[in-house]
Amino acid sequence: MDCQERKKLKDKSRIVVKIGSSSLTHPETGKLNLLKIEKLIRVLSDLRGEGKDVVLVSSGAIAAGRLALGYEKRPDTLAQKQAFAAVGQARLMMVYQKIFSEYNQATAQVLLTKDTMVNDASRYNAQNTFEELLAMGVIPIVNENDTVSTSEIPYVDSFGDNDRLSAIVAALIGADLLILLSDIDGLYTDDPRRNPKAEFIRLVPEITEEFLDMGKETSGSSVGTGGMSAKLAAARIATDSGADMVIANGDHVDVIMDIMEGKEKGTLFLAHPNLDFDLMHYLNNEY
Repeated sequence: MDCQERKKLKDKSRIVVKIGSSSLTHPETGKLNLLKIEKLIRVLSDLRGEGKDVVLVSSGAIAAGRLALGYEKRPDTLAQKQAFAAVGQARLMMVYQKIFSEYNQATAQVLLTKDTMVNDASRYNAQNTFEELLAMGVIPIVNENDTVSTSEIPYVDSFGDNDRLSAIVAALIGADLLILLSDIDGLYTDDPRRNPKAEFIRLVPEITEEFLDMGKETSGSSVGTGGMSAKLAAARIATDSGADMVIANGDHVDVIMDIMEGKEKGTLFLAHPNLDFDLMHYLNNEY
């Protein structure tokens, strides 16, 4: 069954790719890994060249900002975090736009807050903006607007993490595939960093309580925020809205093309469209 479902990924036409801070930075220094970013941009530009709609949800603003300002540690206060984000988001977009332009690919910055999504009018406007950008062949680059969101209160005034944000974006635009690039190969029965007997799960036909119990409130990175529980929460949103989702290791961004070619990479969560799906329920954490 896994092989058959993997082959169907070749035909996906609207793809959201999320990449985390740990996949964008050098583990030794926390500085942006420009070689990896260039490879990511080449892969996404190729997907766009195939005629697919592509959206990139990118972390890394806070990490880029604190390094630009000479801080080695993660921010201690919300104000400090927001200041780092303000500096880092501009720097991150400068890097993205410069390299994307070398491939003649237009990009756009889309910064979202939970308030934007909860409000009917602004959510409708955001949806229209995405549709227009994609129709123009633009690759939107999305991040949470950390400068104004109060992320000290997860899931209340903020999205909490970009795993969940990427799933919400996928639902908003009607994507049929969400790819989460992480610092782990996919879903395991337990944390493989702590339990060498943890078994890898290649296919999740439906997200049950058993799978949710496998999620851990941990992240293996000093720059990331989303652990496996965040990815499973994202999977629930994406699959309920009608999108397949793959969690894969972002060490080598070429894995995106492997996934699109139907190769057995990462953990595949199958879409099971929920006729009662209501994005507002997920935004308000009513699930």
